[in-house]
Amino acid sequence: MARPVTLFTGQWADLPLKELAPLARSMGYDGLELACWGDHFDVREALRSDSYARSQRAVLEAAGLQCFAVGNHLVGQAVCDLIDERHKAILPERIWGDGDPEGVRQRAAREMQDTARAAARMGVKTVTGFTGSSIWHAVYAFPPTSQAFIDKGFEDFATRWRPILDTFEAEGVDFALEVHPTEIAFDAASAQRAIEAVGGHRRFGFNFDPSHLGYQGVDYVGFVRRFADRIYNVHMKDVWWGKGDGTVGVFGGHTAFGDARRNWDFRSVGRGMIDFESLIVAFNDIGYAGPLSVEWEDSRMDRVHGATESAAFCKRLDFPAAAGAFDAVFDRDRQATGGMAG
Repeated sequence: MARPVTLFTGQWADLPLKELAPLARSMGYDGLELACWGDHFDVREALRSDSYARSQRAVLEAAGLQCFAVGNHLVGQAVCDLIDERHKAILPERIWGDGDPEGVRQRAAREMQDTARAAARMGVKTVTGFTGSSIWHAVYAFPPTSQAFIDKGFEDFATRWRPILDTFEAEGVDFALEVHPTEIAFDAASAQRAIEAVGGHRRFGFNFDPSHLGYQGVDYVGFVRRFADRIYNVHMKDVWWGKGDGTVGVFGGHTAFGDARRNWDFRSVGRGMIDFESLIVAFNDIGYAGPLSVEWEDSRMDRVHGATESAAFCKRLDFPAAAGAFDAVFDRDRQATGGMAG
């Protein structure tokens, strides 16, 4: 059976869930990955009210949709980050508080623990999100940056996230980090280092999104195979690279998305350069049976048009794994004929 195709609602949080759910169904989706902002999934309300999760499920079910994951990227970002005024724009007031950086980080950590509890009430087994990073600013090693300095960043990540992951364990929920620039893990090498930092905690895995790896030059198909047992969710998002005017490099040149000078930019699924065909093969090879969740981003395209074609692309591309070897019939024939077939 092919995997369900879902829509991550983070880029649609301006629409109330009661409006988005039937729209998503009309665009061809089987479910929603609910963002923990807008009115799509309220962590506090899920813990405060026994009926909240049921009511959100009822909205989805009325539209013929399922929910396999919730995403809390914005709050997760603040757990390890060096907090500045940009975070105020993405965080709930209860997390921002007085803006004291350590207070923000601690409140964000508690909210991520609550997200695990709320997800369990919703009946989902995966929370996608970000971790933030205290060392992202040192990604380019000048002033000269020692490995001891980087080690401290991974130690900070482990100290802050191990208690969160223990709560995920208690609730029977996985945390799937979207490997992404600005996070503690942004490529395959840093992903491996993050796993090691938390002692291989079984609740720590990845929300695989090839769009953040391709333009960096990371082998994104190899990433799937390398971390086969830690791919807890998949985002289908496309990207194109190497197409700018030569004035902007991989670091972005402080340009905005959609700027024609950019060396890379996100594209509607199937219109970029990601080899999704090879990814489907890899998903089948590793036994990934979870959703293909479209995170739709394309600065130049109407989002309803784009999300509709993305759902169709994913369903056309996906296929179930083989039940056995394609040439197994010859083994049966050989057995039936005493080894003479062939």
